[in-house]
Amino acid sequence: MSNVPHLPVPEVLAEKRITAAPHRPQALTTKHVEERKAEDPSVIDLRAYWLVLLKRRFQILGAAAAVLAVALLTPSTYRATAILQIDTEQMQIVQVQGITPVQGGYDIDYYNTQYELLKSRALAERVAEDLNLAGSDIFQRLQVAPLSQRLRQLLRLGTPSPSSAAPAAKNSGAAAGAQVSELRDAASLVQGGLVIAPVRNTHLVRINYDSTIPSFAAKVANAVADGFIASSLDRQFGASSYAKKYLEDQLAQLTSRLEDSERALVEFAQKEKIVPTATGSSLVGQNLLDLNSSLAKAQDQRIRAESRWNQVKIAGDGALPPDLLNDPLLRSQQEKLAQLQSDYQDKLQTFKPDYPSMLALKAQIDGVKDQIKGALGNVRASVKTEYDMAAAQEKMLETELASLRTQTLEVDSRSIQYNILKRDADTNRQLYNALLQRYKEVGMAGGVKASNLSIVDRAEVPGGRFAPSLSRNLEAGALIGLMLGVMLALVLEHLDDTLKTPEDVEQHLHLAVLGIIPRLSKQTPDAALKDPRSSFSESYRSLRTALQFSTDRGVPKILLITSPAANEGKSTTALTLARNFAQLGKRVLLIEGDLRRPSLAKTMGISAGTGLSNLLAGAATAAQATMKTSDERIDIMVSGPPPPSPTELLAGPKLVSLLMTSAEKYDQVIIDGPPVLGIADAPILANASTGTLLVIRSRVTKIASAQSAMRRLKTTRARLIGALLAQHEARTGGYGYYYYDTQATYGNTPRLDVK
Repeated sequence: MSNVPHLPVPEVLAEKRITAAPHRPQALTTKHVEERKAEDPSVIDLRAYWLVLLKRRFQILGAAAAVLAVALLTPSTYRATAILQIDTEQMQIVQVQGITPVQGGYDIDYYNTQYELLKSRALAERVAEDLNLAGSDIFQRLQVAPLSQRLRQLLRLGTPSPSSAAPAAKNSGAAAGAQVSELRDAASLVQGGLVIAPVRNTHLVRINYDSTIPSFAAKVANAVADGFIASSLDRQFGASSYAKKYLEDQLAQLTSRLEDSERALVEFAQKEKIVPTATGSSLVGQNLLDLNSSLAKAQDQRIRAESRWNQVKIAGDGALPPDLLNDPLLRSQQEKLAQLQSDYQDKLQTFKPDYPSMLALKAQIDGVKDQIKGALGNVRASVKTEYDMAAAQEKMLETELASLRTQTLEVDSRSIQYNILKRDADTNRQLYNALLQRYKEVGMAGGVKASNLSIVDRAEVPGGRFAPSLSRNLEAGALIGLMLGVMLALVLEHLDDTLKTPEDVEQHLHLAVLGIIPRLSKQTPDAALKDPRSSFSESYRSLRTALQFSTDRGVPKILLITSPAANEGKSTTALTLARNFAQLGKRVLLIEGDLRRPSLAKTMGISAGTGLSNLLAGAATAAQATMKTSDERIDIMVSGPPPPSPTELLAGPKLVSLLMTSAEKYDQVIIDGPPVLGIADAPILANASTGTLLVIRSRVTKIASAQSAMRRLKTTRARLIGALLAQHEARTGGYGYYYYDTQATYGNTPRLDVK
């Protein structure tokens, strides 16, 4: 029996199932802030939010560092500038079709229109085509800049070169849709870096282009200026020398394209053996039409022959249909038969049937009948032969038609590509003729005025970067990173559904917290327990004291230590409690009740020989299954060999008998039980015990898992006396300071994970 006197428990304390743990201030979380706001909406507990941020400080610092790194790795931008002069158009002297005269003078709307034209998507696409940006290496580089390039730009180790390695250009045979998409992306790239800045009180405008590649920035700025002039001349039909040069370049390009398209058309026709015709139809197609007509006739003949044969089959051995009785031989035989039968009837009135002349006449009649029967068979056979030949002819034509149809499809398939190439060649020829005609018209209008657009200064490769400002990037990155980090911390705190504090256990499980075990960091539990002043040792002594006041009879004689899931501190708690009760002079029996995944014997460094499974199976007695330990007041019963069905062994009567006998022999029986969820072993042990202690691992055990474990235990009428919160981190968790933290300040005991 216990040497500790049984102290009376006040009625109020018994109803609330209070713990004997030392006093601690209430922990503050975002949940408590919400509860306080529900009572008083005007309350804003800044300390609670500060503690949450303190707990999540590593996430906040990580987010800030990530944003700061992104800000530092922002690539350097270089600006190239071309200056363009835009004068108002004067009255045209020589009129050319398509050129509209405009009155002189200063026109604000005119200049605003020119500025918008400089920023238009049409001009951007023109520049992208002139520079061949779509699918080019430099376009790929500007789409996704490598991290190494950003680092070089940040450290200013060198400026990137347009000739650097980049993803390979896309295949020239890509689909038209992909080409259009690439052109749009390239145009967006041109528009994205373009900045149009008119010079106040002048006709000048600065065409600025920003890019991470200096040479590319200068190239695009000049291309925009040239393209804008070219597009303006296009709208006016290029009546100046600049327009003539532009048209000459276009004619040269179109001539090359026309030659390539015509050459491709001829080569494809030779390769596929396609001879163009005036009608556009092929010989195979004409044969297909003729054969289709022949097949229709053959089907008609087969249907008629089949109809005649069906009539013959229906008639059987009887008379044939009237249309088949026109055979002269058959008709003469039938007439002869009718004559003989008539003679036979006439003579039958005079002679008897067995008279010789009557018998001879009867023989003639039978012979004629046989001849008629043979003739009918020949007619029937001829009808069948006619039907078979018609069917064979139809089948042969169908086979030939299928073959011709396949050939026709192949020819049509080859003709599709041929027609595409032919249309391309025709289109290029039409474009060439139209452009040549326009070039002649421009040449005739030699008196047209010069362009009102001119390039004052062409863009040069910039020597230094234009942006960003390193100091501003650092300030903005730090500020944005901290803001994102704070938001992330608050969101993570709200989404965390684990049990972290004693208040969480009491709120969600409605269980008294009998003890709080701190989390160790470097020491083992054995090493921490050797220091009696450590917070780890003091916490278990506090748990022992709380257990003595958990019921009106003191500590439950048979105490089960269990948890919702594995690896939450059951074995360490059971072993430490056994040692603490032994320090009070009690004789303790420690039973390893986890028959599936035992760990107590390994923790104590003893061999797992004969144990609980042997006893429950009837292969050993209690004395044989019990082992002595280094402490003479503690005996241990290991789990023994793993049985095939642990649940059936635990459900037998020997478990109850063992516990009753052990309770009489020992002052305290402690069972290191299996986890509750997933198996039925723990509920069986809980029903056989006089008290159950539920171990909760802080920040690991989920609320739903703990609640499910409690429901399973309650269904077996388990006597839950309270919960133990293991591996609690009060300092890093940001939830205040408890008694064992104060002890740690002068005990200097580091924290360690509890198994």
